[in-house]
Amino acid sequence: MKSLENTFKKRLLAGETLIGLWSSLCSPIAAEALADAGFDWLLFDSEHSPVEVAGLYPLLQSAASGSAEAIVRPAWNDKVLIKRVLDIGAQTILVPFVQNAAEARAAVAATRYPPEGIRGVAGSTRASRYGRAKDYFKVANREVCLLVQIETGEALEALGEIATVDGVDGVFIGPSDLAASLGHLGNPGHEDVQKALRGAVDQLKLLGKPAGILATSPEDARRYRDWGYQFVAAGVDLGLLVKAADRLSEQMA
Repeated sequence: MKSLENTFKKRLLAGETLIGLWSSLCSPIAAEALADAGFDWLLFDSEHSPVEVAGLYPLLQSAASGSAEAIVRPAWNDKVLIKRVLDIGAQTILVPFVQNAAEARAAVAATRYPPEGIRGVAGSTRASRYGRAKDYFKVANREVCLLVQIETGEALEALGEIATVDGVDGVFIGPSDLAASLGHLGNPGHEDVQKALRGAVDQLKLLGKPAGILATSPEDARRYRDWGYQFVAAGVDLGLLVKAADRLSEQMA
């Protein structure tokens, strides 16, 4: 039995544009249903959702039957959290609130086994197909895809240094937190924020580094895609549910 190939990483580094969906529902049923909705990827968020590592496990299991590649955002740039998320089978992770090159290097180290990094070694994990994938330790480092999240003005100033850290496969720009950092809390559509978002993707394109972003409407997602963002979340499952429920309620009033 062989290790699973990270097709998200393969497609991302090949230059494909990948459209995804953000998942905050913490539901295996929702994960299974959404993984077959036609998106390229599905991100399980454990930073702003009430789900711990044990709760992520069934989400990854449920999504595995679908066509969307699973991504996990750990709650923090923490070597223990990252290790545990990788051990339960996540191959692509999005590390939040990376402020500088040193923090990016720390994230890289947490995702790699020695001597390239500091990831702890465990034998029978879901990641190694419970020890049946005999090639796992040989290929694990290269199959991990590390995305780092830029979400402040300070981090944006260090974008070039962060993006060029060896082992960083893509850079995700967080519009909401960036808006707050720039003095426009709750208004990522503000002209200043949009200018910063476009400047970031332009810089990343020059560096040859894939850029990612979260949109909350198809219009925003298409605009970001047209600017050159390569992995774009077109919406959030909880937001879609609330909007659909509100619309139905209004129709029945």
